[in-house]
Amino acid sequence: MISENLSKIKANLPSEVTLVAVSKTKPNEDILEAYKSGQRIFGENRVQELVDKYESLPKDIEWHMIGNLQTKKVKYIAPFVSLIHGVDTFKLLKEINKRAKSEGRIIDVLIQFHIAQEDSKSGFTFDEAKEMFEDREFVELENINVRGVMGMATFTDNKETVQDEFRTLNNYFEVFRSHYFKFNDSFSVISMGMSGDYEIAIGEGSNMVRIGSTIFGARNK
Repeated sequence: MISENLSKIKANLPSEVTLVAVSKTKPNEDILEAYKSGQRIFGENRVQELVDKYESLPKDIEWHMIGNLQTKKVKYIAPFVSLIHGVDTFKLLKEINKRAKSEGRIIDVLIQFHIAQEDSKSGFTFDEAKEMFEDREFVELENINVRGVMGMATFTDNKETVQDEFRTLNNYFEVFRSHYFKFNDSFSVISMGMSGDYEIAIGEGSNMVRIGSTIFGARNK
């Protein structure tokens, strides 16, 4: 079923949209089935689970950290993580830079914005991100590469609400690209959209979607 689900999703994704298969809570066998079907990018939201899977699964997998990341745990994934989606504070960004430097790496990151109505979702406001991008400390971070933006919409059946929130994130991306990343061609990623709303997200400009249950089935507890 995993292979079939992947095929269906990929058949309907525009060529410019990157699929992150969200494999959190799923066993290695499920990930390997997706891997054998050609999927190479997987997303995890817990550091220990991510480390365990990295150590036991094929090394050509690109691992994305998509969940909330505590500063004290950055060191565990710094040696290998391909992209960190949820950078929601300047403090976290500075820690990623520090750990990347100690590993002799440049780590790709996305800046997470709070676009939803739920307070439980984290992320920068527009003004907070603007203040960070204009901070001299930010300019001096040499071991991170800001690839773009990430956000999660409100969990609701109201399509208009979700559209508005994704449109807001797309607008943020365009403003920040033109003001602060004009000469950084790699600032190109808008990560928004999950199993329940990725088609809406793509309609509003997403070029990276994070899909779990539609591929792997309901989340394991």
